[in-house]
Amino acid sequence: MLNLQSFVRITGGKARGIPLKAPKGDGTRPATDRLRESVFSSLGTSVESCRVADLFAGTGSYGLEALSRGAASATFFETNRAALTCLRQNAQATLRSCNLDTSAAKVVARDVFSLDLNTPAYDLVFLDPPYDTIVENLSRIFKKAVNAITLDDARVILELPGNLEPEITGWLILRRIGKVGKDKPTALIYQRIS
Repeated sequence: MLNLQSFVRITGGKARGIPLKAPKGDGTRPATDRLRESVFSSLGTSVESCRVADLFAGTGSYGLEALSRGAASATFFETNRAALTCLRQNAQATLRSCNLDTSAAKVVARDVFSLDLNTPAYDLVFLDPPYDTIVENLSRIFKKAVNAITLDDARVILELPGNLEPEITGWLILRRIGKVGKDKPTALIYQRIS
């Protein structure tokens, strides 16, 4: 069963308005339309032609939004079976709406801590880990996953609770999007320090 009570949709680009399916229950927490729209307004046209990775993808809302707004490709990393089912359906609907080939979206059922790519491939990474694991796992996520898959000039967008602003070795916070507050989701844009 799908949870359609929390309606999530693509907020801009060619697939604007396409509803995204989410699994029933609280196993996933899709990014809110408002925060996603703010993130993409901040990124502007820099999303176009990017190779995107969506880690802890859930419904795929960040990566699919990027495809809708002109990203060249998106790879989604997720392990939850119910989320993977919804993610695959969401990807098909978005690709169809954008008239994109199926090769533009790749769904990988793999844990982000096991990523080991021979060649860094992504210049834009969306990171939306479970909120209750951010403090203890964020440094490990960057060391094991983000650093392994990103190009030198990559940007990382991290969604997190508004009361956190973690500093990551080798990465500079360029901007915070959203209001500070424990119960309010915000996003930080990081760029690798050269």
